[in-house]
Amino acid sequence: MASEGITQQVVPQCPRCGGNEVRTVGKAWSGKGSMKKDLENRLARGPAISHDGCSHFIEGVILSLSAGAGVTFLLAWLGVQKQLLVFTIGGAIAVLGIVFTIKVIRKDGRERKILEAAHAVADPLWSPAHYCYGCEGVFCPGGTPWRGVLTPEQFKLLVWRQGQYDDQLGDKARNTEIPPGTLIGG
Repeated sequence: MASEGITQQVVPQCPRCGGNEVRTVGKAWSGKGSMKKDLENRLARGPAISHDGCSHFIEGVILSLSAGAGVTFLLAWLGVQKQLLVFTIGGAIAVLGIVFTIKVIRKDGRERKILEAAHAVADPLWSPAHYCYGCEGVFCPGGTPWRGVLTPEQFKLLVWRQGQYDDQLGDKARNTEIPPGTLIGG
């Protein structure tokens, strides 16, 4: 009896070692042995994108109001007699802190949008790549959009260079070289 309608997923073989313990970098990045081999860092698509604008805002408001209240209390404790002056100085400090917080949040938002766009540019090189647990090589089955077997550091350099954030690489990946002819059409 034939098994109709059931398709088996073909697992690619590593061109370097011939092993078939291979996963896409997306699965290897967060899967088996990823912490032990630091794959989350070594196979990263790009710098981490921060999504903590809300927590920055809450922290900033709390710190600003606390600083304003603290200065107000300090001035009153030191014996400043003019209440209007005391509350004006404390309020001004709180407002300045909140304005600074909003500037930080807007800057984070702009940086996040730039990184998201860069990730989209780097994704065509990152998504089809596979990681071999046997030899720790990274390759694209069929050799498209890039060919050869790279070390995780070479792969990271290739992807981050495509996303134009290779200036943020650590020393190990920055000091490696991508073999000539790896990138098709590049």
